[in-house]
Amino acid sequence: MFAKTQKVVPKDELSISSQYLIKASLVNKLTAGVYTYLPLGLMTLKKIENIIRQEMLKLDAQEILMPSLTPKELWETTGRWQTFSELYKIKDQSKKEYALAATHEEVIVPLIKNFIKSYKDLPLGVFQIQNKFRSELRAKSGLIRGREFIMKDLYSFHLDENDLNDYYNKVIQSYHNIFKRCGIGDLTFLTLSSGGTFSKYSHEFQTISSAGEDTIYLCNNCKQAINKEISTEQKKCSNCGNPKLEQKKSIEVGNIFKLMDKYSRPFNLNYQDKTGENKIILMGCYGIGLGRLLASVVEINHDPEGIIWPKNLTPFQLHLLDFDNQSFSKNYYQQLQTEGFTVLYDERELSAGQKLKDADLLGISVRLISSAKTKEKLEIKYRSESKTKIIDFKTLINELKHYYFNV
Repeated sequence: MFAKTQKVVPKDELSISSQYLIKASLVNKLTAGVYTYLPLGLMTLKKIENIIRQEMLKLDAQEILMPSLTPKELWETTGRWQTFSELYKIKDQSKKEYALAATHEEVIVPLIKNFIKSYKDLPLGVFQIQNKFRSELRAKSGLIRGREFIMKDLYSFHLDENDLNDYYNKVIQSYHNIFKRCGIGDLTFLTLSSGGTFSKYSHEFQTISSAGEDTIYLCNNCKQAINKEISTEQKKCSNCGNPKLEQKKSIEVGNIFKLMDKYSRPFNLNYQDKTGENKIILMGCYGIGLGRLLASVVEINHDPEGIIWPKNLTPFQLHLLDFDNQSFSKNYYQQLQTEGFTVLYDERELSAGQKLKDADLLGISVRLISSAKTKEKLEIKYRSESKTKIIDFKTLINELKHYYFNV
């Protein structure tokens, strides 16, 4: 591995997640709000991406990939060329103006207009996982608030409001599944919020964390929440009416909006109903920032020594450390892979203490040690636990298959 762990991090990195991700060399900072994903960080990012993709496909959504470079006239059609303050605007050599897409309503709607004509073509869900760009003034929290970032955005198209509401509720469940699979489900709550530029009200998914920039009021009865931004209007739980709400700091890890006809109407996105009458298509949009989700997982899952990856996101499933027992260690390295596990093998000529320190920092879910002490056995330790034990190889394989594959 070319990326080595670091002893120091940039002084302006204030969040725990960015400090650990940089120290562990999972990411590298290019400039404020812009990061390179290094091999281990990219492995975890791809695991998040795959979890999200699986849940989107369960919604029968179809995956596409739209351009980042978008013509000015599309943003003028919706009025956001002048009103979207975070939009990066550029000119080419011919003086033609473009925006680096911060979101993709202005691209997806004219795209869908090419294909959707009849009520028989609806409902439809289309998603992508792609880079976004925002001229963010507060790029100070690492991957939580970046200027270039990776976003999953899903757009849905509907005949009427009932159909939109039905799909919206399915996406809520899908998001709960995503956050549960990423290891933060117990601390992530559906939250009523203002709709910003999209609608009067929307929903966010907020994860409880002391590092959060948001404040929510959580209902301990039904576990739904209200964002502080609209708390002056909502004095009680919007779901069950409970007047006793608990104030919490939180990180927004997802958001969903009922766009209705806000973007379909400017582009005349219509369908023809059974009688031949033209009607406007209603829309929803649903976002998750992958880097922000990754950083949020670290904010929640760490200790003073480093990251503690949930087992679904750990870059490698196993971290095998060799302590002067290389003939056995190499054999275990091969056998563990043959059994279907991904293994990071530390055979560096460093002290045991340094290897252990790096292992804790990287946070891979299961650490194995092969040493003169263990001989033909292995020491196993789960990163989330403090205890260790010596175990023979056959028992180890059975335990690991149960842990990772429920076998």
